[in-house]
Amino acid sequence: MNNKKHFFKTNKVGFVLGAVLLVALTKGVGYANGQNVGITVTPPVVAAPGVVFQDDYVYYPNYGIYYNSSRHQYAFLKNGAWVSQPTPQGVSLGVLQASSSVSMDFHDSPANHHAEMLRKYPKNWKPSDVHHDRK
Repeated sequence: MNNKKHFFKTNKVGFVLGAVLLVALTKGVGYANGQNVGITVTPPVVAAPGVVFQDDYVYYPNYGIYYNSSRHQYAFLKNGAWVSQPTPQGVSLGVLQASSSVSMDFHDSPANHHAEMLRKYPKNWKPSDVHHDRK
């Protein structure tokens, strides 16, 4: 009689899922057709054990830049690829913050919504003046 206890059992499906998870949780770099290809998976922002913040974005249509207030990162297209970094590119922070902006209602990557945002908020978009103060 075999009384060995295993921490977990694996099969081919479990092995494949574990490998996919490992790849998804790490940053990998590879080469395709001589081009350097990087994959970056950013984990959720965790303030304390068990507390996770959602990604919230502000979009600056004049510059095509998104600001992630949870991560304090700016996301934008650079040479056809999405980049996230702590400072915006091509515009000073003061000029960007003084330009028109709109809060986004999605919490995943701007890449998933950018085509729609370009239609909805064209480059020279300005918020409508809906509040008229009358005294």
